[in-house]
Amino acid sequence: MGMTTLSPLFFRGESTQMQSEIQVHGGGMSVREAGRRGGERVKAKYGTEFYEEIGRKGGEATKSKYGPSFYEVIGQKGGQKPKRRATA
Repeated sequence: MGMTTLSPLFFRGESTQMQSEIQVHGGGMSVREAGRRGGERVKAKYGTEFYEEIGRKGGEATKSKYGPSFYEVIGQKGGQKPKRRATA
């Protein structure tokens, strides 16, 4: 069986939790469960140091792209609720 592609309109009105529980493979596993199991396998294979390394690499890439002052701006936004976008 191939993977089923669902239109974004399919999810309109569904909660985020409901969306993640919808089965798209037909194999009896939810998307949430598949993600959790995949994460556990990566952790078992590479260890927690792997996550530390990729996080460090991502931080360095962000610093080189936006500069160190970017972290001051996002640090000040910490804990703030994002502003809603206007819908057309």
